[in-house]
Amino acid sequence: MAGAPSSYGPNLRALAAYLLVFQHVPVERCAQLIADVTGARVSPGWVSSILAEAATLVADGIKVIRALLTLAHVLHVDETTTRIGAGRRWLHVACTNTLTLLGLGERSRQGANSLGILPEFRGVLVHDSLSLYNGYPHARHQLCGAHLVRELTAAAEDHPGQRWPVQIRWALAELNKQAVKARESGLTEIPPERSRIYLESFHHGIAVGLSLHPRAPGRKQAPARNLLERLRDRAADVLRFADFPGWVPFTNNTGERALRPVKTQVKISGCHQSEDGAAHWLTVRSYLDSARKHGLSAFEAIHRAFTGNLWMPPVALNA
Repeated sequence: MAGAPSSYGPNLRALAAYLLVFQHVPVERCAQLIADVTGARVSPGWVSSILAEAATLVADGIKVIRALLTLAHVLHVDETTTRIGAGRRWLHVACTNTLTLLGLGERSRQGANSLGILPEFRGVLVHDSLSLYNGYPHARHQLCGAHLVRELTAAAEDHPGQRWPVQIRWALAELNKQAVKARESGLTEIPPERSRIYLESFHHGIAVGLSLHPRAPGRKQAPARNLLERLRDRAADVLRFADFPGWVPFTNNTGERALRPVKTQVKISGCHQSEDGAAHWLTVRSYLDSARKHGLSAFEAIHRAFTGNLWMPPVALNA
């Protein structure tokens, strides 16, 4: 006979939270799995209630994660959409190699600010070319090299007789190789004799491309022109990884990876039925991902939250 929710101990509650958030098990299947494995006949309603409890239990850890991300030297940010009920909402992430914070928000600077990090951030912001990230003048920027490479590849396909896309793409790839070598050798910069030819090729390719794609009348420009102007006007933000190879990455892969569990959740479990439920799930997932980046298993991390031994990131952490 199933007991009241209060009779279920921390082990069972931690298991439910783990299955819901980390294993993406739908609520009804989670209740059935728990019954089959443990004999506890929990209701789907009880399983659903676990998310709010777990989010409350990890709240203090999330506060520390938010503070440390604000102080990070390099911060990856990204965004995507997720389904909630019959609608869609924007989802934002801010993360490093050691910490993750996910949250709902609008597709705007205000939405990105809702994570409580970017207005006070003063390090290097790694992101795609979405204009909302341009509104943080106190941060320095690194535009995602992987996105730029894809745009250059598309430009090469659209303009097969022109060499500038291939030249710029080659220059960026070679600079990234030199940055990796410098980092692995413990150097704080790429030796000038190794970077000069690639920097010259980068800027030369832009100049050639601009000459082949003059501005059209009006504000609307062709994709090639827009790409070339961005590479020219934001060259410092494109090449920051080469200026600081020891700590600024070439891509925003870390940010993109942090969003994958959200997409997996929708594919396996379906959409969240309420905004509160989605927010609780994202809070717990942020805590679990951060703990896993420090070597804990997801179940150990959530079990500690339910047993009064909450995992906390080191406060002296260089995020």
